[in-house]
Amino acid sequence: MLIARTLLISGRVQGVGFRYFTRDVAMREGITGWVRNLVDGRVQAYLEGEAEAVTRVERLLRQGPGSGHVKDVTASDEPAGGAYSTFEIR
Repeated sequence: MLIARTLLISGRVQGVGFRYFTRDVAMREGITGWVRNLVDGRVQAYLEGEAEAVTRVERLLRQGPGSGHVKDVTASDEPAGGAYSTFEIR
């Protein structure tokens, strides 16, 4: 089943390769969508794909790359629209 989820990730998540980590994990799992830095220091990610794959990616993002530190993740389910064909860094 195709699902979509937006994540807002806080902690030491900018300047540590978090967006590249997210892209690599998402692409490995066949997830489409995007990731971007926010001006308030958080990272926002939109994930779309099979439910199990989205859950696996979310679990890894809650851990983050070794150089970062995830303090909090807020997740919200979204309608899956199939608008993306790949995963991009914005």
